[in-house]
Amino acid sequence: MSEDKYVAGLRKNKDWAAQTAREHPDLFPTLANGQQPQILWLGCSDSRCAETSMLGLLPGDVFVHRNIANILHPGDLSSGAVIEYAVKHLRVKHVVVCGHTSCGGVAAAMGSKQLGILDPWLLPLRQVRERNLATLQKLPADEAAEKLVELNVRESLNVVTQKSVVLEAIQERGLQVHGLIYEVGSGVLRELDTSDSDETIKARLVAFKTEA
Repeated sequence: MSEDKYVAGLRKNKDWAAQTAREHPDLFPTLANGQQPQILWLGCSDSRCAETSMLGLLPGDVFVHRNIANILHPGDLSSGAVIEYAVKHLRVKHVVVCGHTSCGGVAAAMGSKQLGILDPWLLPLRQVRERNLATLQKLPADEAAEKLVELNVRESLNVVTQKSVVLEAIQERGLQVHGLIYEVGSGVLRELDTSDSDETIKARLVAFKTEA
């Protein structure tokens, strides 16, 4: 019988802490005095998608918000507070929205089963599916799901770049916004082309940037 993962995790924590302290002697004392992450990561809660591990980075490098299917609701206070704190106060250099293959939330949005509290949560994803239904219906089921993963990342990026605090940071200090897809079957990240035209950027600034 395999060891309970919670029990194993507590046991291994001491080994991990000791090894990390040996390899990076200043890390934990530095983190005890505060954090200066360069990356805000907006990803999925899926247990296979641990951002610090897949990036090969250390504690303190990535500020994180994760939820079911990496969906960003425009009025969601949780993700909104994380984004504002990371951009305005921590002054991260990069904002990343990361989706992944074999996403259960995407699979649910591709289906028609009632899911209780998950139904209102998945609504933005179903709306993305509706807007792109003709394209998705031309694809085999697995390819359609992968396409919806990408479309969902792009939709969440739209939500991010409609926030005044993000637009201000892009304009004033060069904040960069990225879209990634994590390939669960290989462990490899794929970067999407998310560059916007000058016309799109100007329109967003006019429509969404506010002043104090």
